[in-house]
Amino acid sequence: MTPLLVILMGSKADLAHAQKITEAAKPFGFDMELRIGSAHKTASHVLELLKTYESDPRPKVYITIAGRSNALSGFTDGCVSAPVIACPPTSDAFGGADIYSSLRIPSGIAPALVLEPANAALLAAKMIGISDSAMRERVKAFQSANQKIILNDDQDIQS
Repeated sequence: MTPLLVILMGSKADLAHAQKITEAAKPFGFDMELRIGSAHKTASHVLELLKTYESDPRPKVYITIAGRSNALSGFTDGCVSAPVIACPPTSDAFGGADIYSSLRIPSGIAPALVLEPANAALLAAKMIGISDSAMRERVKAFQSANQKIILNDDQDIQS
């Protein structure tokens, strides 16, 4: 069964950020779905989406993308049993203070926070890899490729 990566955006303004995640997640072989729903403006829509995904038997991870108050990450985490990764877009509008909404989450709600889109995809793969040996091997291959780049760079500067 192919694992599912659900990328839930707060608005269409988050699409470019979501596309960075999908590009980084492609090598891991996820089925991916991008959806838009706001915890503030369309809570019932988000609940319906989450109910549908939770009834899907595939192993899954949710990545939420929402800025400012980022209620979407906590709301999602409180409604699902699968892991949630908050990957809010960076914003200079509030001097970085909007990140606090992703850091200060109520007790009993535990989305991971990863700011780099590619790293959010990697964490999702590692989460699935706990119980999926094929995914674990893809993560190892990814890590090996990254190691080779560094070793090659080191070799290059030695010559």
